[in-house]
Amino acid sequence: MAHSDAPDAATTAGALSGVIVLDLSRILAGPTATQLMGDLGATVIKIENPKTGGDDTRTWGPPYVETIDGESDLSAYFIAANRNKYSVSADLSTAEGQALVKSIAAEAHIVVENYKPGGLAKYGLDYPALREINPGLVYCSISGFGQTGPNKERPGYDLMAQGFGGLMSLTGDPDGPPMKVGVGIADVMCGMYAAVGILAALRHSEATGEGQHIDLALVDSQMAWLINEGTNYLVSGQSPVRRGNGHPNIVPYSVFACADGHVILAVGNDTQFQDFCAAIGRDDLGQDSRFATNPLRITHREAIEAAISETFANMTRDEILVLLQKAGVPCGPINGVAEALTSDQAVARNAVVEIPEQSTAAGVVKLLGNPLKLSKTPVVYAKSPPRFGQDTEKLAELLGRKPR
Repeated sequence: MAHSDAPDAATTAGALSGVIVLDLSRILAGPTATQLMGDLGATVIKIENPKTGGDDTRTWGPPYVETIDGESDLSAYFIAANRNKYSVSADLSTAEGQALVKSIAAEAHIVVENYKPGGLAKYGLDYPALREINPGLVYCSISGFGQTGPNKERPGYDLMAQGFGGLMSLTGDPDGPPMKVGVGIADVMCGMYAAVGILAALRHSEATGEGQHIDLALVDSQMAWLINEGTNYLVSGQSPVRRGNGHPNIVPYSVFACADGHVILAVGNDTQFQDFCAAIGRDDLGQDSRFATNPLRITHREAIEAAISETFANMTRDEILVLLQKAGVPCGPINGVAEALTSDQAVARNAVVEIPEQSTAAGVVKLLGNPLKLSKTPVVYAKSPPRFGQDTEKLAELLGRKPR
């Protein structure tokens, strides 16, 4: 398990060192984007509402990180997207709160917010208002349906985006109900798109002194990553259907039952298919004209999958994996979360990290690691997810330490 001193937080400057991010977002999409920038060295100042006790997800538990004071506001959900940030308490409905946020915006390079379209205008904190005091500002607005369109006033949550954007129609058992992905993937991917767009706009701002407004919607981003299923429809005119673990364009590419569980088989081309047939002792399948090419295997999907299922039923998971891995055929186990995060691969790649935090009973907070491996400006785990408002008194110090 990696610790925050590898690499050394005190000596390693991130790629975004010196960049100030004003984070007016909460829940998951916006915080995902701002955490990513914090991981890369930006100073992220998270504004939290004292009337609500901060980000909504602070109360989305249990479980909570156990704290010394016994009053934890560090839900497991909150800490998933809020490390490397400073928490500042401010009520945007008051003149004092608005003035404080404007003072940060004047020094910031980036603003991220996820209020309803137009929701910050009444506080004088929308893009046109903040652009007047900081022309180079990159201002990213994240909402359910975007700043335009017939649904712009509707609130947006991950589940709604998965439903509206078509994803749930593709997920789950073919004979079952529509099914969401097990985690808030629409939020997370929207946060990833936000980070990409923000960094592109930041480069433009640094080159020209000209900021800009980024309008990003959960539903837009979810439809954009329908990828091949979306283009399958656009090319064929036929709406995709749920196939469970099956793939619309590759066969065999699915989950198969075996004598003691399940295995993943992912045959990506015709050579791999021949290698697969030889490895499991089914040369007859490799010689069957119905299965000679991937398009033919798609046509005869039921027949080839039935034959594989029949063979695997008499083999153990480990037996199958050893044979296929030796033959170079893509395959794998289906791990639980505990198995995944404690695997030798997870340990080698620092999939779990620990960040010191004196207010917790354990003295550390365990978090999922950032997958980015940068050779010159590595990710640094410099700050554990903050308690609500803990950095309010040091705001001037934060801004002074990171001049434009």
